[in-house]
Amino acid sequence: MPGVPVPPAVVTEIQRQFNHELSAAHAYTALATWCAERNLKGFARFFHKQAGEEREHAQRFMDHLLDRGVMPELAAIPAPRTAFKSVLEAVQHARSMEQLNTAGIHQAYEAALAAKDYPAQVAIQWFISEQVEEEAWCDELVARVEAANCAGGMSSLDRHLEKILNAKSHDGGAED
Repeated sequence: MPGVPVPPAVVTEIQRQFNHELSAAHAYTALATWCAERNLKGFARFFHKQAGEEREHAQRFMDHLLDRGVMPELAAIPAPRTAFKSVLEAVQHARSMEQLNTAGIHQAYEAALAAKDYPAQVAIQWFISEQVEEEAWCDELVARVEAANCAGGMSSLDRHLEKILNAKSHDGGAED
């Protein structure tokens, strides 16, 4: 389905980011599993939600390539990290994943800018805005876990996450 040809450098970057999003979904599933094994249902649910969002992001990149006549290529996904010393280490890992994701999206956008690929610029702009929200939420989550240092604090935070996610699922996703 030929349309406006996609410059090779842009294809390379979108393919890379497409596969990075799939890898991030896999990594978030590993984080969710780690939390579930520790009976941290709120954290597990949050990380499962994040895994789903990463799959949706991969789908957006895939659709962009397909709409422009490029067959997306699936790469091997490395095994994610599955062991953490604490919930704090797990949420810090999630934050670093989001920071790496932001860097990758910026790299893809820079390729689209350099190639004057306007359709790709518009598509990637959505991800730039999305990453501001994702990084802010990860920063908040790290701060909340750091503050949950009293007896029962982590259990309380876990229940609070579950409550937030339940409210969002019932009200269509509005922020807390």
